Amino acid sequence: MENVERYKHLNKYLKEKFGERTLKICIDGGFTCPNRDGTKGTGGCIFCSEKGSGEHINSAENISKQVENYFKSYKTKRANKFIVYFQNFTNTYDTLENLKNKYDSALIDDRIVGLSVATRPDCINEDIVALLSSYADKYYVIVELGLQTSNDETGKLIHRGYSSSEFTNAVELLNKYNIDVVTHIMVGLPNETKEDLKNTVEFINKHNIQGLKIHSCYVVENTVLAEMYRNKKYVSLSLDEYLENAAYILTHISPNIVIHRISGDAPKNLLVAPEWNSHKKWIMNGLNKLLREQDLWQGMYY
Repeated sequence: MENVERYKHLNKYLKEKFGERTLKICIDGGFTCPNRDGTKGTGGCIFCSEKGSGEHINSAENISKQVENYFKSYKTKRANKFIVYFQNFTNTYDTLENLKNKYDSALIDDRIVGLSVATRPDCINEDIVALLSSYADKYYVIVELGLQTSNDETGKLIHRGYSSSEFTNAVELLNKYNIDVVTHIMVGLPNETKEDLKNTVEFINKHNIQGLKIHSCYVVENTVLAEMYRNKKYVSLSLDEYLENAAYILTHISPNIVIHRISGDAPKNLLVAPEWNSHKKWIMNGLNKLLREQDLWQGMYY
């Protein structure tokens, strides 16, 4: 039973879909967020870093240059097919004309087979979805939606700036245009209980989504969460607690959903807590060991 696949891995899914290994090219599209520019708030969600989780991207370059630089790097020797991933901040938050220009300026190489766009549910409307859908003839189009939790009280506490019902509306619109949806769920948010996690998993299962990213709630410098942590108003989860929660999500989530990741990667130079977050191998190996020892697999309690 050693090599049993206990959950649906993204790498395997992409290999089956495209016939070979397919990698992501992370892009900074130069976007902001309604939670930062004053429309909904300033400073973003309480856990969001100054670069909106884009610390690893060279955002000094324009979009086409970022793609060109990627294709000049050693990384292109590891695969022949690639998905352009607009990662940090809100990548549908602009005029339709600007959005089209930005997406087009990334799709400049024949080896690119997909367009993936990370955004917020309140920045999705029919015109934007129709624009994204216009790429579907040639590319595999994916939209990543932050949810984090289905508890709107926690949503207010973390300054999310949108309701769970807005998430539902966005998913329904994307379903209407047959665009794959990847949802983000966050483990260890302030004041969240096991019951909240259970409710969030049940909420996600009620939606037609194709992918899931499980994130650990980590604390980085220059955030409200870092202040809360230092003032003892927030305690981060231990690795064992995190693994137990991740296993709960996997065993209760639909077996058809592709798992895109099982932990968020904090920039090491900005990480305040928990220390284990910077050890990806501990997380991956720990989860695999837990699933194996307890003979757990995705969707077994779905």
